[in-house]
Amino acid sequence: MAAPRLLERYRKEVAPKLRSEFSYANPHQVPTFTKIVVNIGLGEATQNPKLMERATEELAAITGQKPLVRKSKKAIANFKLRAGLPIGCMVTLRGARMWEFFDRLVNVALPRVRDFRGTPTKGFDGRGNYTLGLREQIIFPEVEFDKVEKIVGMNVTVCTTARTDAEAKALLAHLGMPFRRA
Repeated sequence: MAAPRLLERYRKEVAPKLRSEFSYANPHQVPTFTKIVVNIGLGEATQNPKLMERATEELAAITGQKPLVRKSKKAIANFKLRAGLPIGCMVTLRGARMWEFFDRLVNVALPRVRDFRGTPTKGFDGRGNYTLGLREQIIFPEVEFDKVEKIVGMNVTVCTTARTDAEAKALLAHLGMPFRRA
């Protein structure tokens, strides 16, 4: 199987640019992706379990991987939540699936967001990881709009080997992430 096109672009164009930009001595110092975590939180699933089923199906269609259903750890009476109830689902992508998902996110899904002005630059955590919140799952073409019961948002966390936020931002920008202009 051929390597994903974004991975090829990373190896041929992005890595040499980053190496010269940050003057790395060793090619292994050049930052790259380690994993991408996609998470959907559904607190409303405590009242309607069908929502969780649909969310896991949609997340599986978007990522190409079966999601892990996350359950509540504590009971919180104010939220009508008992311990052990399913309240979210997540997928951890690595390897070829990770590169293909990022490619689809940047080139297909983000341009479909209404009134899109770029992704915020405040999503960095100080250690080179970036988290992006999406308001709708319907921006992905894999989700059939007619079958959507409820519009749910999701968090996409891109974990990199970058040591600083500047290195991670440069990596993401070179790979096509459309950052908002200040």
